[in-house]
Amino acid sequence: MKALRFAASLALVAAIVAVYRLLPVNNTTVALTLLLAILGISTWWGLAEATLASVLAVLGFNFYFLPPVGKLTIQDPQNLVAFLAFLVTAVTASQLSARARRRTAEAEARRLESERLYALVRSLALAGNPRKTIREFLNRVVQEFGCRGAAFYYRQTDDILRTGAESDPVSDHALRAAADVENASGEATGDWVSSPVRLGMRSLGSLGLVAPLPSAQMVRAIADLAAITIEKARAMEEASHAEAARQSELLKSALLDSLAHDIKTPLTSIKAAVTNLLGEAAAEDRELLTIIDEEADRLNQLAAEVVAMARIEAGKLHLEKREVPVEQIVSGALAEVEGLRKGRSIAIHAAAGLPAVEADPELAQQVVKQFLENALKYTPEDTPIAVSAERKSGKIVIGVADRGPGIEEHERALIFDRFYRGREHRFQTKGTGMGLAIAKGIVEAHGERIWVESERHQGSVFYFTLAVAGGKEN
Repeated sequence: MKALRFAASLALVAAIVAVYRLLPVNNTTVALTLLLAILGISTWWGLAEATLASVLAVLGFNFYFLPPVGKLTIQDPQNLVAFLAFLVTAVTASQLSARARRRTAEAEARRLESERLYALVRSLALAGNPRKTIREFLNRVVQEFGCRGAAFYYRQTDDILRTGAESDPVSDHALRAAADVENASGEATGDWVSSPVRLGMRSLGSLGLVAPLPSAQMVRAIADLAAITIEKARAMEEASHAEAARQSELLKSALLDSLAHDIKTPLTSIKAAVTNLLGEAAAEDRELLTIIDEEADRLNQLAAEVVAMARIEAGKLHLEKREVPVEQIVSGALAEVEGLRKGRSIAIHAAAGLPAVEADPELAQQVVKQFLENALKYTPEDTPIAVSAERKSGKIVIGVADRGPGIEEHERALIFDRFYRGREHRFQTKGTGMGLAIAKGIVEAHGERIWVESERHQGSVFYFTLAVAGGKEN
């Protein structure tokens, strides 16, 4: 093909020279015609063909049209100047024309690549997870850019994903190595090219393409588009999982709430029947009826905890805040644990002149009650328990202290998690592990803080804060 173009270029110049030898024209016309022919050759076929045509045109112009005709010499200095001007003009024009042609071709190639990249962007449909999205991306790249094959190393799962029948030249080792390159130009090595795929400073993997290849700039653009596409797919997958988890939690909370209410109805009947039977039972039956009564109370408490936990998790814990004295919250909690105390003394240390707090009295009372129940259940009967209330940093801080075995340091961060029970007591004392989680939910619903301070073999103090009524923080 190249040889044919060279032959055609020489034939065109020779034809022009031959025609003008037969026609009565001046040298200027011959020179201009030859220049136009050289420009055409450069535009159509390229610089090499135009240069060869320029050499032949100069020789022909000198031999046939400049005196002495028939010799490759020049007698008249003016003709020498004209000859040199023609030579320079022919070579320069052919180079300029070839350069313009090359730049036009490059611009057209960039236009086509841009159109292909735009088509690639438009055709991408996220498949739901990064692996499927990468496969779809590779298929689209091969389809839009005409590559024989493509491969992708996905760092997160350490997978190599391929498409196209001829992706083998891009080895697994080369792809893994390319993922660690921070700055890659996208230049081809042989008939394939690899490029890291990065999102900011984070490496997602690497991309490999098999010839025919896009330009180095387009390879980088494809790699950047791959990074954005993969990250979007990953974010969508995480959002989908989060939404599924949220829906699952809502469903579970609704089921627990419904189940707890269904349990409380028969428990109420059982409790009423046992209470009546206890009043009339003979001595030999009283022990069994007392067990039934106590277990009914325990099941009723469990159902109440399940309902409370379900409402907290579903975000349906509705507060009825009002101004309430701290003494009312503490005394109400003490009254509720009266049955568990069994004569055990509980000291009250409340600072004088404490202002009222802004809280839901029943729920705040439930927090103190939970602290007291834990202290009564998990500490020896001969150890003291104390309830304190004081004002600190514009908040009312209520605490329940005991002299029990204390809590291990690694368990303090878990103690308020639902269903968590301390390692030493989970098999020794009855409980569900929901009490402190409910207390935490109540306190956080008030926008306040709950925490524990403890030392091994010295005891524990559970605290929570409440806002001063009327916003008087000082």
